[in-house]
Amino acid sequence: MHYAQIREIDVANGEGIRVSLYTQGCHVHCPGCFNEETWDFNKGKPFTQHEVDTLVNLINKPHIKGFTLLGGEPMSPENKDVIDDLLKQIRERCPGKDIWVYSSYTWEVLLERRPEALSYMDILVDGPFIEDLKYASLKFRGSSNQRIIDVQESLKNHTVIRHPIYDPDLGEDYYGKN
Repeated sequence: MHYAQIREIDVANGEGIRVSLYTQGCHVHCPGCFNEETWDFNKGKPFTQHEVDTLVNLINKPHIKGFTLLGGEPMSPENKDVIDDLLKQIRERCPGKDIWVYSSYTWEVLLERRPEALSYMDILVDGPFIEDLKYASLKFRGSSNQRIIDVQESLKNHTVIRHPIYDPDLGEDYYGKN
């Protein structure tokens, strides 16, 4: 697997201050994608155990709330073994930190194809970016079709449970509906 970048401070892709990994490679090519430079699987840098160790050290800093995985398409079949191992290591080596994953694949597809990866996630933002459903006011997602899913609750309940997002303008939680 290749990666495009590691972002040591990210406040846009999940709650709190986060560390983010942008994987390289995507087959979906959503029109209007903000990360077109991550589409080519052959670009970027090789992802090795050194990068895993770097991520773990960054994530374990006291001011960091968690880790976000996005791309590209981190759940592409080409990335399966590396991503499953990465998520497992972060879960084991970064106690108390949450894991958010952005994927153009829906919950239903990942439940069938990637159950191991789901078992390590806390939050999944699922679904492709759809430019016609883009709203600047959406929090933690690009278009209104994308769901912010509480993965562990969804696995326990055998149905999609949306993660509430606090909106300071509303003074209340909402569930990512437009």
